[in-house]
Amino acid sequence: MQLILKYFSGLSLSQQNKFEQLQEVYAAWNERINVISRKDIEHLSVRHVLHSLAISKFIAFKSGISILDVGTGGGFPGIPLAILFPEVRFQLVDSIGKKIRVVQEVKEALGLSNCVAVKARVEELKGKSSFIVSRAVAPMKTICNWTEHLILKEKKEEKGWIFLKGGNLSDEIASLNKKVIVIPISDFFEEEFFVEKYIVFVPV
Repeated sequence: MQLILKYFSGLSLSQQNKFEQLQEVYAAWNERINVISRKDIEHLSVRHVLHSLAISKFIAFKSGISILDVGTGGGFPGIPLAILFPEVRFQLVDSIGKKIRVVQEVKEALGLSNCVAVKARVEELKGKSSFIVSRAVAPMKTICNWTEHLILKEKKEEKGWIFLKGGNLSDEIASLNKKVIVIPISDFFEEEFFVEKYIVFVPV
């Protein structure tokens, strides 16, 4: 929890309590359904929670909007962002049932009323979101193609895809053939894990 407070000092008591619960809840569920690698569960705060929250250092989501988390896996980046933005609606989607079961159980354990967990392929989804977020699920071009029909196109406010990516992204970015903004996460967090980790924003 101290690590989260290091970068997010303005958290409410309720938010602090929810972030504190994450380690225990995920550790318990990971013993039953392995959705996070055994070595990573010991570093949940840095490699999953803080990594997810990096998005909030780039953009503060406005109250009332909808966010779609594609290929959420165990609930990242959706769960940490849902804690940080309680007035934003999150839909966490994965095609693997056991992963969505864990997301649902974590959501209920934390009392998160602003997110839903859905077992589905994104190509089958309906409804629109202001932003689509994703972390290491598939190439960015693939996800943009899968979800083009799910993103709001009105130009009143900024909208688009937000990816958490690592390593050399030059080929992926070139294949997008779209305007992109790339932000090193190491600009926000000093931990070594974030070297060569990036936020990639693809505006609509």
